[in-house]
Amino acid sequence: MGQSASTAAAVSSCRESKNHSNRSKIKSTALISPMLAEESAGCRGIFDGVSDYISDLPDECLACIFQSLGSGDRKRCSLVCRRWLRIEGQSRHRLSLDAQKELRPMIPSLFSRFDAVTKLALKCGRRSESIGDEGLVLISLRCRNLRRLKLRACRELTDTGMAAFAKNCKGLKKLSCGSCTFGAKGMNAVLENCSSLEELSVKRLRGITDVAAAEPIGPGIAALSLKTICLKELYNGVCFGPLIIGAKNLRTLKLFRCSGDWDKLFPIITDRVPGVVEIHLERLQVSDVGLAAISNCLDLEILHLVKTPECTNVGLVSIAERCKLLRKLHIDGWKANRIGDEGLVAIAKSCSNLQELVLIGVNPTKVSLQMLASSCLNLERLALCGSDTVGDAEISCIATKCIALKKLCIKSCPVNDNGLEALVAGCPNLVKVKVKKCRGVTPEGADWLRASRPLLAVNLDTGEPEHQDASASDGGVQDNGVEFPPMAAPVTATNNVASSSSGTGRSTSFKSSLYFALNKRAVMASFTRFSFNKPCC
Repeated sequence: MGQSASTAAAVSSCRESKNHSNRSKIKSTALISPMLAEESAGCRGIFDGVSDYISDLPDECLACIFQSLGSGDRKRCSLVCRRWLRIEGQSRHRLSLDAQKELRPMIPSLFSRFDAVTKLALKCGRRSESIGDEGLVLISLRCRNLRRLKLRACRELTDTGMAAFAKNCKGLKKLSCGSCTFGAKGMNAVLENCSSLEELSVKRLRGITDVAAAEPIGPGIAALSLKTICLKELYNGVCFGPLIIGAKNLRTLKLFRCSGDWDKLFPIITDRVPGVVEIHLERLQVSDVGLAAISNCLDLEILHLVKTPECTNVGLVSIAERCKLLRKLHIDGWKANRIGDEGLVAIAKSCSNLQELVLIGVNPTKVSLQMLASSCLNLERLALCGSDTVGDAEISCIATKCIALKKLCIKSCPVNDNGLEALVAGCPNLVKVKVKKCRGVTPEGADWLRASRPLLAVNLDTGEPEHQDASASDGGVQDNGVEFPPMAAPVTATNNVASSSSGTGRSTSFKSSLYFALNKRAVMASFTRFSFNKPCC
């Protein structure tokens, strides 16, 4: 197999002058027992005519290559030789572990190998017993540079363990915890010690009960650095009020199914934290009073109102009149018919920067759609789902007026083939149309649209209508819940291996084509096929 040009260029003339007898010696040792071969700096071998240039690569360069691999390939690489095992462990920054109690005795050896971890996920099954305070404290002592921590169903952790962890990992920037049992004291310990905390996500925190609600959470020193707060399914979620109010630099606030009277809290929040640019509200006890308070956030760009039946046109008008920088608006009216043309017309008149509009269970007519199309010249993504009033006339209006529209989603609306026909000559920038569960639209109509506009992606699903849930960006329809980017799939503690790498995803083709064997001969043959696009160190 031939050697790539870039690899050949990396080989210096001094390497080519090495003694052939030394090469033969290395060759015989490696072929007999590659895992036991001693590392020889500055030496390389020849295997069936293929030079071992990999041994000449600096550790930093080899680590850079490992970071471009997937989890499985990284594990295989770590079995090639002792040097690769060491470099792979030291260059891994992300680790996801099955946090059962059996993990506890393995923590010292595990984190001795992976001593550079900055992103850690500890996940435990619902029916399993998780690690306790002792295990978490031991991890914190060995991961002083930890920046991100994700806890899932670690039910054995208490306030004491969280307090000790926070004192050892003060550089934490992101904390995500779900279905854990510690309460306000543990959360306050994190907020009092982690002065660099920027993102906080809390879901189903079991320790927040009637008794714990008497102890407010926050603000702590972390309030000055917090930029994102996401609270989900919390009983007495308003006990986080002091934290939200104290987060002066807060940019994103997401509240999902958190009990409490938020109408009383929002006026204080928006008075103290006026710089919020993104707000998500789902199944929350909030009304037009809360929306009027939110309108004080003059920099607001993204607003999601999902299944908040007490919010009406009045509240939406107050948002439109003051939040003129609004770019994305998602509304799930839950078929309550309390938000309609009046509120949408107000949005059209005042929010000319609107780029994305998702309406679910809302009944707009041609009046508001025409106004939106005429005034919001930057509207690129539009989704209309479960709307009884959106028919062919409304689609024709969109086709005629929405010049900038790129993505359109229509779901469970009384639209037929005539509506699709209007898209043939309209919306010149349209690149994708998704039609789902619209009984009047036939496969023939979709095929005709595809034939008329070959560059337009048409996705048709003619299934039976179902209950609409929540909205999504880019005109699609997804669940409304927002999660932090997932880490890799959990790995069993008995394997003592990590499930994800800190890769930057530089070369997808490299990942898919390069499959490492467990011996150096096959690995070197693979590396000679790889051509570096740019220096890796």
